[in-house]
Amino acid sequence: RRSSDLFVQGWFKFGGFEYFKVNLAKSYGDQGAWDNRFMLNSVAAACAEFIADIFLCPLEATRIRQVTDPKLAALSLPGAASAIVAQDGLITGFYAGFIPILFKQIPYTIAKFVVQDFAADNLYQAIAPDRKVSKLTKTGISLTSGVIAGVVAAIISHPADTLLSKMNKAGAGGDGGMFTRMGRIASEMGIVKLCTQGLGARCIMIGSITAGQFGIFDAMLPALGVEKFHYHNPKH
Repeated sequence: RRSSDLFVQGWFKFGGFEYFKVNLAKSYGDQGAWDNRFMLNSVAAACAEFIADIFLCPLEATRIRQVTDPKLAALSLPGAASAIVAQDGLITGFYAGFIPILFKQIPYTIAKFVVQDFAADNLYQAIAPDRKVSKLTKTGISLTSGVIAGVVAAIISHPADTLLSKMNKAGAGGDGGMFTRMGRIASEMGIVKLCTQGLGARCIMIGSITAGQFGIFDAMLPALGVEKFHYHNPKH
């Protein structure tokens, strides 16, 4: 079930990021895109992630409820989703954690793509500024920059990830609106625990997954005859 979440995220996130990045860069022109590349990458990542989260949230809510509720755990994914809607309604059942997931995923995705782009660019500058390298070196750069990006993204998004997991548990945070429940959970856990509980394991997991994602993505584009977009300095 977790693989379906990752598939949905990857489909919209990587494709959406490239779509928004290329179109934003075109609208700014060569020099404008180069001068504002950090901002353009951030906006492109945020837009792609927002769209991805609309589709991800029901899957994530169902997954977490199946982990925490023995009755739902015995059902299939569609069966559990139907039971959640029947019990809690569509919005409450599937989108109670939508705001927390935005707080988690948008900073995570911005850090993921911005840091990876920055790390890869610096590695290329150190090894081959013209980016003419062997396939093995290119794969190594994709994996290394992916690990760096994954660890940074995991650290930035971890408090919201912990909060999201708690929010999707039945009864967590008591009664009241979403922000009221979030405040109670954060107060009960404390800031330090919210930011550090399970962080080491998450850095290892996200670092590995992100490295694999960029490795696969960068390898698939040439195989499909597509050249990945890179910002370039018009003066050079």
